[in-house]
Amino acid sequence: MCGMPQPPPVRSSRTTSTRPDASMSLLTNVMDHSLDDGYAEAAARKAAENGGLPKTLRARLGLASGLVLAALIVTVGAAQARVAAPVVAKERQELIDRIDQGTDAADELQDSVDRLRDDVGARQREALKQTGGGGRADLVGLLAGATAVHGPGVKLVVDDAEEADGGGSGNPRETTGFADTGRIRDRDMQRVVNGLWQSGAEAVSINGQRLTALSAIRAAGDAILVDNRPLVPPYTVLAVGDGRQLSSGFKDSADGLYLEALKESYGIRYTLSVQDDVRLPAAPSLIVRTAKSNTENSEKGTS
Repeated sequence: MCGMPQPPPVRSSRTTSTRPDASMSLLTNVMDHSLDDGYAEAAARKAAENGGLPKTLRARLGLASGLVLAALIVTVGAAQARVAAPVVAKERQELIDRIDQGTDAADELQDSVDRLRDDVGARQREALKQTGGGGRADLVGLLAGATAVHGPGVKLVVDDAEEADGGGSGNPRETTGFADTGRIRDRDMQRVVNGLWQSGAEAVSINGQRLTALSAIRAAGDAILVDNRPLVPPYTVLAVGDGRQLSSGFKDSADGLYLEALKESYGIRYTLSVQDDVRLPAAPSLIVRTAKSNTENSEKGTS
């Protein structure tokens, strides 16, 4: 029996899938291995040394370490300051004690100088009395400021303006060059003192500082110096003489009118009062340089 012819069996064949870019092997190698092997190895080694931590975490750890270090430095500094505080306090107290000791020593020396000055003055007066010039010597010492004096006179208190920072419309200080016209200046005190001398004062002092023919009223910044000693306002000027005559004469003098102009224009404050008894100390800086006896003057034909 003849059958129908059978078709040959279908044989399956294994096909190998290929990449679309198989023909571009060079470009594929470059893309797959963009990082050189040496660089890759170095990056892997660095990551291993850092423990494989991310950069953000490493940055936070670095910041925390910096804060800990700063806190440690502050703590150590505070501890050192606490330890050094007693030492500083001790040194400060020692310095204060030295200043107090120096002040006490200066006061003792000043007292000794005053005692010696009084002794010298007494010996001078005694020697002059023996030559017949005792009364004249007392008068000369009084006028020169070498001896203390008291008697009737006036008291003039001069002070800065309440707000010593403004200008004015007057002219008394137009050429002084001072911007702060509400303050008493050395030239103002010079005019006040000269006005009192001109009005008949026999002796004058400012804040207890006796003025003599050798006295100087100067300025050092905003401070007024009398014989190189600084004074602070208010300035109390005492003058010995006929109180009523001194008061009226000073008010009518050019210097008294100048002080009144300062008061009206710049707010300078002052009060002038007549006193029954004012006391002025002796000037501490006067010394006798020359002395001549009546006998010597008679021999030379001088009076």
